[in-house]
Amino acid sequence: MKDNMKESVNRMRYALLGGAIIISASLFGLQSWAGADSRKGSTVEVRLDNQPITRDGGSVITSFAPVVKQVSPSVVTISTTQKGKRVQMRGNPFMEDPFLNRFFGGPMGPGQREFRTPDRQGLGSGVIVSKDGYILTNNHVVEDADEVQVQLADSRREFVAKVVGTDPKSDIAVLKVDAADLPALVLGDSDHIEIGDLVLAVGNPFGIGQTTTMGMVSAKGRGNMGLDYEDFIQTDAAINPGNSGGALVDVKGRLIGINTAIISRTGGNQGIGFAVPVNLARSVMESLVENGRVIRGFLGVNIQNVDQDLARAFKLEEARGALVAQVTPDSPAEKAGVRDGDVIVEFDGQAIRDSRQLKNIVGQTKPNAKVPLTVMRDGRTRELTATLKELPGDQQLAGRSGETSHDTERLAGVAVTDLDGAARRQLELPKSVNGALVTAVEPDSPAAKAGLREGDVILEIDREEVTSAADAVKLADRSEGDQILLRVWSQGATRWLVVDESRNS
Repeated sequence: MKDNMKESVNRMRYALLGGAIIISASLFGLQSWAGADSRKGSTVEVRLDNQPITRDGGSVITSFAPVVKQVSPSVVTISTTQKGKRVQMRGNPFMEDPFLNRFFGGPMGPGQREFRTPDRQGLGSGVIVSKDGYILTNNHVVEDADEVQVQLADSRREFVAKVVGTDPKSDIAVLKVDAADLPALVLGDSDHIEIGDLVLAVGNPFGIGQTTTMGMVSAKGRGNMGLDYEDFIQTDAAINPGNSGGALVDVKGRLIGINTAIISRTGGNQGIGFAVPVNLARSVMESLVENGRVIRGFLGVNIQNVDQDLARAFKLEEARGALVAQVTPDSPAEKAGVRDGDVIVEFDGQAIRDSRQLKNIVGQTKPNAKVPLTVMRDGRTRELTATLKELPGDQQLAGRSGETSHDTERLAGVAVTDLDGAARRQLELPKSVNGALVTAVEPDSPAAKAGLREGDVILEIDREEVTSAADAVKLADRSEGDQILLRVWSQGATRWLVVDESRNS
């Protein structure tokens, strides 16, 4: 590692790479909106059926007609209207022409003209979940809408719907219509579904009318759709624009998911669709109805996934769990005794496979709940108990950290310097962040391959604190073996990295 004392450090540039992820509802694309009516303190009376389906293969399904007849009355069409707005058009000399004013109205001052944008219409689907008129749909179906109308499957009844509340973090919205004895769908248990289970998707694709498609559960626990809380069910049942907010049901006709998004190169179905699990949707719905907002649990850890290199570095038998990169001061996690470098492998009796799962489970746990935790520390199991708080504001429960890097002769291709006031201001570093600032990382170096980047701050090397550039060089050179464990500050969060020197080409 070279101790590179640069006078200035270039600000990091980050880019988001857009793929072909398409939100599958609102045909005419509405923007963000969240509303809530005055039903705070209410409850939703839903029917539940948590019994697992039969998977013994003893019978062959020749028709889903009975299931479709059972489900279709509960799936509705949602039409939205975003009213046009009056806007000022300034600086156009043509609007001062008397001839043009004959067509566009009288002049409104030099170079100024007011006009009204057209109304925008949107279309999606929804699912009736209670007899008294509560409906689940997607947040993006009703975003920015001034009017929301619900049409039942029989096409004879239409209602003006009130938006009880929306949750952009999970893309769930709850509507309410003034009606009784509606055909509510039975809710299943999305935790019990398995890859390979047959499913039906019911909705209103492209506005052509209610449509049912069949497929299977292709995968579980999918993410990276740009939401804060993601645990998507992936299915190959055909989902298209207009299906958003519709039902994903099992072979018993029970709701297991709310169809939300697709991945497509064409804008239409290509066999990769995603649905919000009904357990997550139900948790959000109940909080919106009872409290007027979504109340989530808060543990207070910054976590990341465990790969094979990190598993070896932290003496784990397998690469699973949520690795704690940082514990928030005075948080439930700190009070429970959680430390940086712990790996949370169990939360409230549930095995934790990765950081996203832990984030979702904690978010669905009520504040003030006392929850047992199992953590791995230095290769040993420790049992802890945390009393959760409410997630404050926009603070994230467990944001998976960005990428990082470091520098030494051991860490070939990395250059570091001391942190000074100018660098702190330029990189907007908190006062609590101390260590060695990375000023350069060679693109093909093991450190770069591990994720280290210029602008990162090395906080620890092999679990020892770094206080300066010289300290980083000394600790890196003292490190034994091919793998060097780093704890870094990167993109506003802390993260663990394993640099494998044996991969140096």
